[in-house]
Amino acid sequence: MAKLSLLSLLAIVLLSCNSLKKVEDDEYLVIKNSIYADSIKVNNEELESLIYQKSNSTVLGYPLRLNLYNLAKENPDSSFNEWLYKKENRKKRLTKLLSAKQVERLGESFMVKGLSNWLKDIGEEPTILDTTKTRLTLAKLSAYYQSKGFFTNSTTYLIDSTKHKKAKVNYHIALGDPYMIDSLGNNISSTAIDSLYFLNSANSLIREGQQFDLSNFNSERERLTGIFRNSGIRNFQESSITFDILRDTTRSADDQKMNITLNIGDLKTRGENEVTTSAYKVEKINKINIYTDYLSTSTQDSLYTLDYQDYTIHYSKNFDIKPKTLANAIFFKKDSIYRDVDKIRTSRQLNALNVFKYPNIIFKADSLGNQVNTNIYLAPKTKYSLGTDFEVSRSNLRRLGVGLGTTLLIRNIFKGAENLSISANGSYGLLSSNTFEANYFSEFGGDVTLDFPRIWFPFINTSRIIPNYTLPKTRIAIGTNFQNNIGLDKQTFNTVLGYSWTPSDFVNHDVELLNIQFVRNVNSNRFYNVYTNTYELLDDIADTYEDADLYPELADYFETGDSDTELNLIIPSGTKGFTSAILDNEVASTTSDFDDVSSIEERRIRLTENNLIFATNYTFNKTNRTGIIDNSFYQFRWKIEGAGNVLSAFSSFIPFNKNDNDQLLVFGVPFSQYIKNEFEYVKYWDLSRSNVLAARAFFGIAIPYGNSDNIPFVRSYFGGGSNDNRAWFPYSLGPGSVSAVNDFNEANLKLALNLEYRFPVVGDINGAIFADAGNIWNVLDNVEDPDATFDGLGSLKDIALGTGVGLRYDFTYFLFRLDLGFKTYNPAEIQSKRWFRDYNFANSVLQIGINYPF
Repeated sequence: MAKLSLLSLLAIVLLSCNSLKKVEDDEYLVIKNSIYADSIKVNNEELESLIYQKSNSTVLGYPLRLNLYNLAKENPDSSFNEWLYKKENRKKRLTKLLSAKQVERLGESFMVKGLSNWLKDIGEEPTILDTTKTRLTLAKLSAYYQSKGFFTNSTTYLIDSTKHKKAKVNYHIALGDPYMIDSLGNNISSTAIDSLYFLNSANSLIREGQQFDLSNFNSERERLTGIFRNSGIRNFQESSITFDILRDTTRSADDQKMNITLNIGDLKTRGENEVTTSAYKVEKINKINIYTDYLSTSTQDSLYTLDYQDYTIHYSKNFDIKPKTLANAIFFKKDSIYRDVDKIRTSRQLNALNVFKYPNIIFKADSLGNQVNTNIYLAPKTKYSLGTDFEVSRSNLRRLGVGLGTTLLIRNIFKGAENLSISANGSYGLLSSNTFEANYFSEFGGDVTLDFPRIWFPFINTSRIIPNYTLPKTRIAIGTNFQNNIGLDKQTFNTVLGYSWTPSDFVNHDVELLNIQFVRNVNSNRFYNVYTNTYELLDDIADTYEDADLYPELADYFETGDSDTELNLIIPSGTKGFTSAILDNEVASTTSDFDDVSSIEERRIRLTENNLIFATNYTFNKTNRTGIIDNSFYQFRWKIEGAGNVLSAFSSFIPFNKNDNDQLLVFGVPFSQYIKNEFEYVKYWDLSRSNVLAARAFFGIAIPYGNSDNIPFVRSYFGGGSNDNRAWFPYSLGPGSVSAVNDFNEANLKLALNLEYRFPVVGDINGAIFADAGNIWNVLDNVEDPDATFDGLGSLKDIALGTGVGLRYDFTYFLFRLDLGFKTYNPAEIQSKRWFRDYNFANSVLQIGINYPF
């Protein structure tokens, strides 16, 4: 109640603020700007950025920052003094209580002066109408449209001040007819440039009959510069390209056509007293020197020298690396023409090795100017790096856990830029209940990972298929993890042989040729202690069979519960014995009880059995995002995984053992066999002024076959959580319209749709409004519950919808996120009560996350 009262008071204070509080009687607050081109309203972020006086920012239409600014006192010192001397003896009493110096400091304190300064810092002062700035905006708008070919445009503005002390500014531009390109000419000084230009002129961005647009001229300069610098003109200057834009004065005034001349001048070199010019020449790579440890010695004479292929390698005893590794990372070749792309790829690959600091590549032309020597200076990173991390965790099983991890990185361990990572982690803490024999838990594990900068595959030269400039990498990893007093006390063993390569900044490929995972459940008898909801379902069924006179053979399976009259199944002997009695028809049961017990037993067996997953997968990632500040982009991910096919093929000539269900066993464990396919698409729209609309669509399906009739728990899907449907906790949604009867609900088909509107609030605090839709279902596996299975488009009525609000604080390196989700449409309710049944704070879900959910 106290928290709600505080929030209510804050809301009342903010909503009661007057946005005109600091606007004088002869002033107007700018509340809106509109741009009209030929009487048509223009919504263009680039144009809106040209407006000098933008209206104050809002949060969902409310001028929050303006009203925070208005809460600040203009003269806090005067206000304090006014309060201090308002009563005759107030200062005297305070002086006796605090001393004169402390009273003086009180006037400078945060609550008096600091609070006002803080409100001004996070707030936003009112945008007062200034017609001088309005006219400057008109000039910028006119210049913008002139750059688009409307040289005869005219501008004016109108101010709508019908509201008291508030103004709307409307900018009007009469465009006129645009100027068109009539003819193209060229004036090129260097012979080499002239030849290259005409080889690539067909793709010019400036064409006859095209409307004049200054951006096309800038893009053409960039295009030509890239062509020249990748065709041997190493020192080409973009400033050498200019355009003469002329209008034929012999034509009539109404003939708005232009003649364009492309000028490409010679190379300009600035000396001490003069600027000299010389013709551009195509340069070829001559000598290539590589200094692998140039910081270790003061003179190059103390370095050793080795010639390898086209390279002369200078090295010291302090650092040794295989020449072939360097050759694979450097793309300059002797006697080949210079290309900027080779420089970029070389720097990119040398950085990706993770054994050198930033490389320095220096070129020096010979006296004739047509050959260039290349010097590559490298400084190795430290061989050993040690990192640690600390975490505090809590879950439905863990009351409190403290974890510590450490990672040792050994660089260039085999002299071929191979990096070995050895990590260990452990955690210890208290369990949420005393269900198990101890009230504490421990968990520890470790991983060993070896990365090397090439695609390793026996007997195949992979560099012909996957070029070195794509940053190829092979990863071999092995790891294990042990749990004690956590659930079923899982022991896991993993090993991975994977490859990755990146053809460009926008495309990435990942292949895990081998992904082997073995999961062993040490204490499978704890199943009903961990999955308490499942136990309650079984115990409710057993209530019918508690009477010892009617069912004497079941009497030993029960014990007294919380009350003397209540009987509960004993874990594990009672649950096991009762289940066997029902399924083996040792006692008479109803068809409904038999089916329910059979379903519970199938789930218990699946979640307690050991798993062997022998999988191969491929992941394709593509994006058009150009940088971290780009908020208008898309991302696409596709992943396909197959498991068990290799082992199944071996079974044709290796006599594997089988279990009672006719499943093939490897090391006494039935291996999983399935095919899994996933699609994910994320799209961002930049709505201007740091407002972003983000959407995500995900579809995944895993189909068991052959040696399996279900998907292992570790490879299945779940709904809910901070990165999914935020109105539900993890594993609490679905499958289908099932009412979360299990502690960990999972299935093998998932559909998720997310929409989020993000906006700035104050300073580094941002807000969000979101809607999450989706669910999980069982399909083509051994689950027969019609409420949990997907049987066509009709099952889409079980898509859950959660809506809510969120707050984010940007720490620059990461983002801390709080999301409050409300169940808007809950498919677990009966059809008539699915909408807004639990739409209240009591049933809301608070999710905590790091960084954005998508």
